[in-house]
Amino acid sequence: MDYKVKGRDIIVSEPDLDLDETLDCGQAFRWKKMPSDYDCTYTGRFVNTPLTVSQTGKGSFIFHDTTEEEFLTRWVDYFDLNTDYSEFKRCFSEDETLSKACAYAGGIRLLRQDSWECLISFIISQNNNIPRIKGIIDRLCENNGGDFPDAEVLSRETPDTLAYLRSGFRAKYLCDAASRVSSGETDLSAIAAAPIEEARAELKKILGVGPKVAECVLLFGMHRTEAFPIDVWIKRVLAEYYPGGFPEFAAANAGIAQQYLFHYIRTGLK
Repeated sequence: MDYKVKGRDIIVSEPDLDLDETLDCGQAFRWKKMPSDYDCTYTGRFVNTPLTVSQTGKGSFIFHDTTEEEFLTRWVDYFDLNTDYSEFKRCFSEDETLSKACAYAGGIRLLRQDSWECLISFIISQNNNIPRIKGIIDRLCENNGGDFPDAEVLSRETPDTLAYLRSGFRAKYLCDAASRVSSGETDLSAIAAAPIEEARAELKKILGVGPKVAECVLLFGMHRTEAFPIDVWIKRVLAEYYPGGFPEFAAANAGIAQQYLFHYIRTGLK
């Protein structure tokens, strides 16, 4: 990754990043695509820091109206720009199917999201589609002055007071998660650092957090790259291409491999 400062903008060169593939692939839900004269422009937030970012060509980006310090201390980490994704793709390309997936969607990066926001987002995501997930999260933030509510704020709610979200059965899950995290019963920082099986077990103590949501929180909210969320698309990949099991050589970064496969199986094979 190379960058230069141009006024209030940061001009970034990173060949292994594509905004559409990274911000609109179902790993984060607070990014919105905006009309622009560039290849694409997104506006969104990491926790409660806003950003507008544009792609001006393959591997070329503008991080609008931000300081160099904020770019280096917040956005470089969030977009995982210090990690060499070309090396992941080189490694994954030892496998024929992964090689095709990497070639198809080589601009995907794993966002380093906030664990609390990620937990709530993927509880909301259960049996849901992306537009509806985004709508529920938008209403949650709008009710908190535009910011994502922290656990202490959300713990004051009940399923009845969360009726405005129109989140259905998920409201009681949100309240349980908020209560556990705000009280310290669930320590997300400790879970992020725990052995993977222990981390999975702790997350699944939260009402409504099953295996898939736990894996999503570990991967997207705690950057545990060995986590491997399995939904209907990945079940199809495993059944068709890996009946003998997922390649052992990719196990340590199976979650990153999963992102390439997920995008490929959904949109690349038609």
